[in-house]
Amino acid sequence: MVKINAVRKLALSFPEATEMPHFEKTSFMVKAKIFATYDQKNERLCIKLSEIDQHVFFSADKTIIYPLDNKWGKQGWTLIEMKKVQKDLLVDALTTAYCEVAPKKLAEQVRPKD
Repeated sequence: MVKINAVRKLALSFPEATEMPHFEKTSFMVKAKIFATYDQKNERLCIKLSEIDQHVFFSADKTIIYPLDNKWGKQGWTLIEMKKVQKDLLVDALTTAYCEVAPKKLAEQVRPKD
């Protein structure tokens, strides 16, 4: 299980990332665009992925990472069950979400070099 403090530390380690309230959740943003929200009550993280990345992560384990079951899910919004996720998978998913939303110049600073 990964706790909110670990999520916060990772999310805020990305260039120009900020934390803001978003309704009853905590959001993590870059350049005023949300890349993740944390629902403490349900212990779930919601991240923004591309359709391809969403499919890749969903294929890994459908009980841990899965699309929202509505129009937002079709737009790439994906839930992560924090009680079940391993930290390395969370790091990969959150980094991918940041890179999906961040301007190219910022995303290049955190993407693994090929």
